[in-house]
Amino acid sequence: MGDLTSRIDPATPPPPPATVPVRRPVEAWLRLMGWGWVLVRYDALAPREITPLLPVWIRWLAHLLHAFAGKEGREGRPGQRLGKAFEHLGPVAIKLGQVLATRADIFGVEFARDLGRLKDALEPFPVEQARREVERSLGRPVESLFTDFGPPVAAASLAQAHPAWLADGRKVAVKVLRPGVERRVAQGLDSMRLAARLAVRFVAPARRLEPSAFVETIARALQLELDMRLEAAAASELKDILDKVREGGGGHMSAPAVVWDGVGKRVLTLEWATGVAMTDPAAVDQPGLDRNGLADNLVRAFLTQALDYGTFHADLHEGNLFCHAPAELTAIDFGIVGRLGHGERRYLAEILWGFLSRDYDRISRVHFEAGYVPPEHSVEAFAQALRAVGEPVIGKQASQVSMGRLLGQLFEITALFDMHLRPELILLQKTMVSVEGVARRLNPDHDLWEAARPVVERWIRRELGPHAQVRDALEEFRDTLKALSRLAQNPPQPRTVVIRETRTPAWMIVSVTLAAAASAAALVLSLWPAIV
Repeated sequence: MGDLTSRIDPATPPPPPATVPVRRPVEAWLRLMGWGWVLVRYDALAPREITPLLPVWIRWLAHLLHAFAGKEGREGRPGQRLGKAFEHLGPVAIKLGQVLATRADIFGVEFARDLGRLKDALEPFPVEQARREVERSLGRPVESLFTDFGPPVAAASLAQAHPAWLADGRKVAVKVLRPGVERRVAQGLDSMRLAARLAVRFVAPARRLEPSAFVETIARALQLELDMRLEAAAASELKDILDKVREGGGGHMSAPAVVWDGVGKRVLTLEWATGVAMTDPAAVDQPGLDRNGLADNLVRAFLTQALDYGTFHADLHEGNLFCHAPAELTAIDFGIVGRLGHGERRYLAEILWGFLSRDYDRISRVHFEAGYVPPEHSVEAFAQALRAVGEPVIGKQASQVSMGRLLGQLFEITALFDMHLRPELILLQKTMVSVEGVARRLNPDHDLWEAARPVVERWIRRELGPHAQVRDALEEFRDTLKALSRLAQNPPQPRTVVIRETRTPAWMIVSVTLAAAASAAALVLSLWPAIV
């Protein structure tokens, strides 16, 4: 399979996103306090159900907060109350809720199910308003493109989807941005930037999580998601990638085609996705559906996109996935796309392969080579810490692993070795969390590592095996020949170097000597009483 122990050239990580100043600090501060008040009113900041589990010294504060809970905080389960609070707080909070809703293994099935409505079941805006948005964005009447335009079938944080039919009979999905959503996102991001600065200044343990870089990465993704023309381009790109994977016999995920005549800044039209939405409880009960195979295909489709192409769908929760028998997936909503450079892809593959082969020393060295761990730490000590994480997990069924405990251990290890959040990996890590959560929902005993093995092993063979080594050597030889050819065609021109001898003027020498003598005499006179 090739030598995995050879040193890989560390890729220079991309610079962190530029920090954007808080535009309106006073408004941002008031909005932050308003967010806290909303969470208190919904009893979502320190829910009464978990108060007995809190440390004794903090229970009194939780009881104090409960006294300020409103009517909405006294009704429903914790997940329902938090979901309503997030919906009240706006698009940025809803995005967070969508990620939390994929982790039933951490927060509980009931809690995740209650948050699930944030994925695609929010309150829609009227169809008449959607028609006006379509006409304004496309610059023509709705009837000129669609023979029928139906009421919304799904409503998420930024947009809602309408079924429609083209003149040729094709059924399509028309995604329309919510009116005024750009302003709400900008306000939310302004408050998040202020919160990040406060965390950096007053919460020392949070600094290594790079709050400002995290916020700017999310901000950039959200800003791209607010332009449907860019999402259409991403959908087209990912469809081409998924089609290539399927042609190679290794793909079980597809993407609908873009209808470019129906694309504008605030409107996106796609062919209707096949299958049943995975937010529908009946989706996993379809006749002939292989739930474990579906979980495997989800993991493999994501890793294939990330490792083979460096471009992946970065919002893979149930609200953006359809499925049908036997284990086929269709992805929608391409507003957030993650990208990895060749260096990051290589590090990811070697780290995953290291865990699969239980080569903790190699995993440790890759972390140091990539700059994920500061060089002053010990490679051997970090390998020991990785073994403590990996051995209890590798080969175990998902139901036998406590993700909460595992995440706590990982956080402790990253703190012990001064590891900081890497902005270029935020979308990758976010998507891995979502994908594993969806896979666990499909099959509580799903083996993530075995699902990943074929994709990682194929990548290692192709990129680090004997053929790859020969290919890399030939490429280096070719680059050398090109450099020599350029040098022969444009040899360096001789340069005339003029050396001038400069002499220090006599007056300057005399002046410096006299000044030094005067300084020495003054020093001797000041010390004379002590000398005699």
